[in-house]
Amino acid sequence: MDFTIEAEQETDGRWIAEIPELPGVLAYGTTKAYACEKAKALAFRVLAERIEMGSSLPYINQVCFSSQHEPVAVN
Repeated sequence: MDFTIEAEQETDGRWIAEIPELPGVLAYGTTKAYACEKAKALAFRVLAERIEMGSSLPYINQVCFSSQHEPVAVN
């Protein structure tokens, strides 16, 4: 499964990172990297909950997060 992390800085200086493929997965952080890490952690929680609830998910053998700068694979 491939997910895109979109991050932008708010006017108050905080960063917000969102994963559009998983509605509701967004996280704030004091830095871009911290916001992205929090969003990744939340994405795994959402996927785990969907599996526990019996939701249909395609076979997962790899999860890949990519941002505007670099992809990050989690095997």
